[in-house]
Amino acid sequence: MTIYGPLFEQYAEQEAREPFIKQNSKMLKVRLDGSVWARAGAMVAYQGQIGFQNTGAGGLGKLFKMAATGEGFSVMKCTGRGDLFLADRAAEVQILYLENDQISVNGRNVLAFADGIEWDIHRVQARGAMMMGDLFNVSLRGTGFVAVTTTGEPVALDVAGAPTFGDPEAVVLWTQGVTMDVRVDSGGLGSMVRGGSGETFQMAFGGRGHVVVQPSEYIRPSTGSSGGR
Repeated sequence: MTIYGPLFEQYAEQEAREPFIKQNSKMLKVRLDGSVWARAGAMVAYQGQIGFQNTGAGGLGKLFKMAATGEGFSVMKCTGRGDLFLADRAAEVQILYLENDQISVNGRNVLAFADGIEWDIHRVQARGAMMMGDLFNVSLRGTGFVAVTTTGEPVALDVAGAPTFGDPEAVVLWTQGVTMDVRVDSGGLGSMVRGGSGETFQMAFGGRGHVVVQPSEYIRPSTGSSGGR
């Protein structure tokens, strides 16, 4: 029996030299020889001998932080040797390499990071953050590969060139050297479109570095009882 068609050639496994590469725009391939941290549940396939340890928030202290902040960020440690494939709801995969550097990432956008990267859940220090019920991100610091996801293709904005603002639900990450404050827009019909409250909160960025924004806003689950999906 013979199977015809381009499926097995067009979507063949990508050869890799780097530890992190894109299998395609929505799937990360990790060449694993040791350990890597990944979003819990992000494994879609693997080849070789790889084990998975779900660590939740990554320790008691981080677990308390996650519970206090409401951040739904849970990680697993993947250990072994082989090829590991990771994805998160068919979101776009973006790969970065940190060299003794640090980024602040929305926890919903973290996909994977090298074992040598230090991470923690932290409160974003910004004037006005309390008005938004506090802001919490995941800090990733050190040297190694990091993979994040975006809903659609993002834009990386250089904040040093002009005053830069972003919707809190669309901002994915910002680099070290970027400062953030919260701006309240309380006037005009345009400000009443979202939420109908007459106020919108915007993240105002300054300093030097980049802010990555995705072309989609996270929609928080309804707390009401709608009785359906």
